[in-house]
Amino acid sequence: MFGLALTACSTIPDTTPPQVTVPTHYANAPEAASGWKAGTPANGQPLGPWWTVFNDAELNTLEAKVDVSNQTVRKAVAQLQQARAMVDYQHAGFLPTITAGADAQRFRTSQNVVDRSLAGKTVPDYSMGLSASWEPDLFGRIRAANANAADTAQASAADLEAVRLSVTADLAKDYFDLRSLDNQKQLLDASVNAYAAALRLLQQQLKDGAIDASAIAQAQTQLESTRTRDADVDVSRAQLQHAIATLIGEPASTFTLPPAVVSFTVPAIPPGLPSELLQRRPDIAAAERRVAAANAQIGEAHAAFFPDLVLSASAGLESTFYAPWFTAPSLFWSIGPQLAGTLFDGGKREASLHAANAQYDGTVADYRQSVLVALQQVEDNLSALQTLATEAQSEARAVSAANLSLTLTTNRFNAGAVSYLDVVTAQTIALSNQLQAEDIGARRMDASVALLKALGGPWQDRASAG
Repeated sequence: MFGLALTACSTIPDTTPPQVTVPTHYANAPEAASGWKAGTPANGQPLGPWWTVFNDAELNTLEAKVDVSNQTVRKAVAQLQQARAMVDYQHAGFLPTITAGADAQRFRTSQNVVDRSLAGKTVPDYSMGLSASWEPDLFGRIRAANANAADTAQASAADLEAVRLSVTADLAKDYFDLRSLDNQKQLLDASVNAYAAALRLLQQQLKDGAIDASAIAQAQTQLESTRTRDADVDVSRAQLQHAIATLIGEPASTFTLPPAVVSFTVPAIPPGLPSELLQRRPDIAAAERRVAAANAQIGEAHAAFFPDLVLSASAGLESTFYAPWFTAPSLFWSIGPQLAGTLFDGGKREASLHAANAQYDGTVADYRQSVLVALQQVEDNLSALQTLATEAQSEARAVSAANLSLTLTTNRFNAGAVSYLDVVTAQTIALSNQLQAEDIGARRMDASVALLKALGGPWQDRASAG
């Protein structure tokens, strides 16, 4: 009963996750699509391969390298291991500490010391022994420290998932941007070839006296400006390729991603309910665990106002000579409790308690801010996807109209009805609209990635997945 009484007290205040006003639905949410099932994983659980919703084998291969080679992720893993080691360290406080030691020394007492039998003599002393001490958690200090370490470790686990989500999202965005540049490169290469062929035809017509030199100047200007734009795509693509190499943990100088013309389909991403963010976003999970850790620190600060009880015992053998060392007369031992508390410290404990309460208030504010930012990010990307979908439809009509205009203008030029300037203008408009359509497509893919990141990834229900 005495042992139970020693561990019955706790100084950790009762707490619940901070209350945050969360809307019942997203303002820009589309109707839910089939095939989506939101999960309710525990804090810090792996998100799973969320990028597979894009159905791109090359992207899947690249993403698989992140956990293995990305140095930012590996650092987060190390920080999690450090936090878990601290849990083990704090848990050891519940157990006794046992030490052992041996000592061999010679000492001489001053000969001028009065009333001392060993005055002026050199005496050897040999001893060895064991000592044990145990601090019953009388007022919950050790328990509070353990709770703090455990909550911090859970926050680190959620931090790791947040880092993984951020890195994999950056990789997906860079990949889609690079593939969009590949598509733009194809358009520009085709335009350069077409413009070069047109220039050769015009030069022949100039020799035949069918046109004047202004058409040659216009065609050459258009060709060279398109070549310049084509070369600029190479610069941007190289930078994205280098960024992808760094994200997957490979040297930029040795990594290559061959060009490929890919047609992407923007996946349907129903956002679910805003309240699900509190379970799905790893950064929100980490913020909530830090609130709990800060609450445990308040418990530690409270416990400092109470005394510490230490139970200690020691035993061993000591002798001036080796021969009788292992005999009963050489045995010594001691046992007893020690109760010690601080009577006056100039207000240090009060200050520590105030600091712990202030830190708790700060973590609550961080948690609420994390929720607000998460809601904003979801709304931003839902709105962006809706707007970009409308832009894509409008731009598709513009591309179709520009291509028709180019065809008609070219036919009229061949019939001698218009100058080559009209053809150049029509070609420029057509190419500009094609590139704009490709850019809108890339922005839609980027917004899809950003939405998945804002939602915390499309977590699947573990019961159905297993």
